[in-house]
Formats: sequence, C-alpha cells, structure tokens
Amino acid sequence: MQRIVNFFREVGREMRKVSWPKRKELTNYTVTVLATVTFFALFFAVVDLGISELIRLILE
Repeated sequence: MQRIVNFFREVGREMRKVSWPKRKELTNYTVTVLATVTFFALFFAVVDLGISELIRLILE
C-alpha cells in the first residue's frame, strides 16, 4: 500500500514541475490544429472525389 501512496506523491510533485501553456498559447495551438485538420479533411475529400470519378470513367 505504501508503494501506491508514494507513487501518487511523486506524480503530484512532477505535475507541479510541468510548464502548462498560457491561455493565449493554448488558443493558438487549438486554432492551428483545427485549421490543419480542416485543410486535410477537405484535401482528402477532393482527392477521393477525383479518384472516384476517374475510376467511374475508366469502368464505363
């Protein structure tokens, strides 16, 4: 039981050492991730549509 208690104490100590991002940094990171995901989703949707049309033309 003592090992578990020591483990959580150490976790608490390490969590206090973590450099957490500020609100503005977190907002910038979030916007960057969302923009990147949106871009790639649209890109792959267009590529998929193009490949589908190409295969449709070949098979007809």
